[in-house]
Amino acid sequence: MSEEKTTTTAAPAQQRPASDRPQRPAGDRPQRPASGQRRSGGAGGRFQRRRKFCKFCADKSLDIDHKDPDMLRSFITERSKILPSRVTGTCASHQRRLTTAIKRARILALLAFTPLHHD
Repeated sequence: MSEEKTTTTAAPAQQRPASDRPQRPAGDRPQRPASGQRRSGGAGGRFQRRRKFCKFCADKSLDIDHKDPDMLRSFITERSKILPSRVTGTCASHQRRLTTAIKRARILALLAFTPLHHD
């Protein structure tokens, strides 16, 4: 009763040259637009994003003051976090001044450090 076990070895995959491969039909995959024809925006280009601008550079009469909490509240979230300049559109120099003013207003208790601090 000697049974022989037969082992099968998988033959290595045959590499075919590129010219022997079957060609895909052209309509099989959606074509990408050319680099100059890309749509801006998300859903089909229906909406155009407004260009962000620095509120303080546009209106020179606005001043960043730590004693004006109403103006500073527009630059913090409901969780009392300082909004980044990529969200608000402020330039780097005004963003630094805003951050300093918000921190000073917090120390003077004009703004809350956290949402748990009540006015």
